[in-house]
Amino acid sequence: FKGPIQNRGCTDIICCIFFIVAIVGYVAVGILAWTHGDPRKVIYPTDSLGQYCGQGKLEKQPLLFYFNMMKCASPMVLLEFQCPTPQVCVEKCPDRTLTLVTAIGNAQDWEYYKSYFHFFCKCLITDRFCLPLKPVVDILQKKLCPAYLISSKPCKAFRCFPSIGKKGDVITVAHIYTTQSFMEGRQVAMKIFEDYTKSWYWILICLLIAVVLSLIFIVLLRYLAGIMVWVMIFMVIAVVAGGIAHCSIKYVNLKDTPGSNITLQQLGFQPDFSVYLHIRQSWLAFIIILAILEVIIIILLIFLRKRIRIAVELMKEASRAVGYVMSSLFYPIFTFLLLTIVIAYWGVTAVFLSTSSEPVYKVFNETDCLHARQTCDPENFTLSTMKRDCPRSECLFAFYGGETPYHKYLVVLQFYNVFLFFWCANFVTALGQMTLAGAFASYYWAPNKPNDMPAYPLCASLGRSLRYHTGSLAFGSLILAIVQIIRVLLEYIDHKLKGAENKFAKFLLCCLKCCFWCLEKFIKFLNRNAYIMVAIYGKNFCRSARDAFFLLMRNVIRVVVLDKVTDFILFLGKLLIVGLVGIFAFFFFSGHTDAFKGATPSLHYYWVPILTVLVGSYLIAHGFFSVYAMCVDTLFLCFCEDLERNDGSAARPYRMTTELCDILMKDADAARTPTSRDETMQLTAPDKTMEN
Repeated sequence: FKGPIQNRGCTDIICCIFFIVAIVGYVAVGILAWTHGDPRKVIYPTDSLGQYCGQGKLEKQPLLFYFNMMKCASPMVLLEFQCPTPQVCVEKCPDRTLTLVTAIGNAQDWEYYKSYFHFFCKCLITDRFCLPLKPVVDILQKKLCPAYLISSKPCKAFRCFPSIGKKGDVITVAHIYTTQSFMEGRQVAMKIFEDYTKSWYWILICLLIAVVLSLIFIVLLRYLAGIMVWVMIFMVIAVVAGGIAHCSIKYVNLKDTPGSNITLQQLGFQPDFSVYLHIRQSWLAFIIILAILEVIIIILLIFLRKRIRIAVELMKEASRAVGYVMSSLFYPIFTFLLLTIVIAYWGVTAVFLSTSSEPVYKVFNETDCLHARQTCDPENFTLSTMKRDCPRSECLFAFYGGETPYHKYLVVLQFYNVFLFFWCANFVTALGQMTLAGAFASYYWAPNKPNDMPAYPLCASLGRSLRYHTGSLAFGSLILAIVQIIRVLLEYIDHKLKGAENKFAKFLLCCLKCCFWCLEKFIKFLNRNAYIMVAIYGKNFCRSARDAFFLLMRNVIRVVVLDKVTDFILFLGKLLIVGLVGIFAFFFFSGHTDAFKGATPSLHYYWVPILTVLVGSYLIAHGFFSVYAMCVDTLFLCFCEDLERNDGSAARPYRMTTELCDILMKDADAARTPTSRDETMQLTAPDKTMEN
């Protein structure tokens, strides 16, 4: 047998056609959304007439000003998502607080107020100047001008909000007292944003270091797999031990420092997280966490010491395979680009769908009104019966909606957008798995490596996957997408039931969430191995999934021993890269060493770039090591199939290296009991009846 089979046909054609039709429908939904949608509704605020501030004729008036900001606290906001007060677009926010009455009575204030006439006052067409041609009472009753102006400042959302100041130890909003927490939350958010603007290029440098370390580690695994695995294990232990030593030194040094013995409970939440580093209890918590992690790693290594030797040999074989297919190391970049396109298309379509509604105007009134919250027309509202029945009512912009069939089915289109996002994202991931599996399978089944391998195994495998097995990829992705969309619906229901008192409903929902989480993990495991079998034999998805499942069950001991141990070793490799980059980022951004004092940016919270670097480094390491994980899974499944096809003789030799083959055979023999060995060997023989 020389796999993967070249003479193969298309599989799961019906699902392939269904997937193509779904993609065409997805493109149609996108075009429909882009035709009707307007992202300006998300970016720019709208005034009471539904006009965009900063756009069109209001281009020089980008800010939204509320006549009475206190009305935004009305319960009506929860019903209509709109403040029941006139809103106008202005060029700049007022920088002083005054009322209309006092402005008229003071010449200086009146000049200031009059200079903002065309910004703040809603004048009728016949009244070019509202003041002082009309009585003040009439102006206030008809709400032609705001009753008062509050000193405001523009925010990031292009709206005028009351300015925040500080008098001594008291926080004020437009000279009115308010709470300390609002000010602190705003300050923390602004400081975090400033830290990102100052350190983004250093963050990119740290992530580039993570890429270089990952590549170096992969290259070293290619030539020194056995040594590198043990070096990696002991370096992880050393890094964690170094963290424990560093935390212990900090804990001891703070012993006589005033104020360092208070508890975290007494300290409470502090927006400046560096305060916690001056508390002994914080470092004690770090010591305990790292010590528990160190003990867990050491215990696992003690119990898995024999299995690690087997995993090391399998890693050596995987390193040889990666060495012959070096282009596989860069395939995750291609997968990342495809996923970026899928995510971007989903995000843009979702925004256009959510902004494809038309402006809806409703009646707002401060007192009881028969026509309250009814739809109205702002152009003819002054002459309508609604205005006649409720003289103090106003026709204001409420929200975006519509009565056309397109607007009625917007929720269905959004659901379709989410479902196709899951389906396409899973398809891209499945394509990567099948492509890598086909490339590594061509390495395993080649009798003379690399002479019997294709010239470009990765490109050949990608071509086979797209030409013959698009339907199988779509089938497996569809099953996974259905489970994922059910999980999303369960999360939505759980969010809606947060305030419910029905304990049984919560318990049932929790059980459903747990079951579908387990089902998703199982389907991912089954799909992964099914794609390997499809890449080798070219059969349809269901038959490949069945063959892969029973093949793994006939070798369940080897699955538990090798799959999980190699996953543990690769996870330690990710931890090592994250730990090394994290240590560098800590000493660089914290300024605890004199070597980087000249280059370290001045930050409010140095933990912000450190956490960003840690998360980014893990994702980068995961991308590189996922290739090794797929290689190990492919070689292992091919070996199990090899055992059932060949007997190790000269006529029918095993395709794996002799050393690794002997270790795997001895390990499997040791795990069997003498009475069950013959039965197990009989089970591992090819089932001719099933094959027929």
